[in-house]
Amino acid sequence: MNSALKKNFEETNLPYFTEQKLILRDYLSIDRTILANENTFLAYIRTALTFIVAGISFVHFFGHIAIEILGWLFIPVGVAILAVGFLQYIQLRKLFAAMKEKHHSRAKQSVPSALKKI
Repeated sequence: MNSALKKNFEETNLPYFTEQKLILRDYLSIDRTILANENTFLAYIRTALTFIVAGISFVHFFGHIAIEILGWLFIPVGVAILAVGFLQYIQLRKLFAAMKEKHHSRAKQSVPSALKKI
């Protein structure tokens, strides 16, 4: 996730999650977003493996030079796709972990005051 997109995400979404008390729907929404991030990462892996296996197959099983060149091009493309997917997954996972930590710490601070009222 590039810095402009991350900044836009933080400016539009984080104030909602930091300024208001979260309800169950909000926690479930965050969890769904985390699962969607994992699903996207698996799609990156699947696409990268497809490119890598296709490239190896083209190099190994076909004798035509054009297909071999295409195979040698597919292999680094697959590795690049895997690297981009991994970096994006890690960046978003850190962002979501920070959001969850902020809310869990805030919830822990507010529980004793709520118990004092009972």
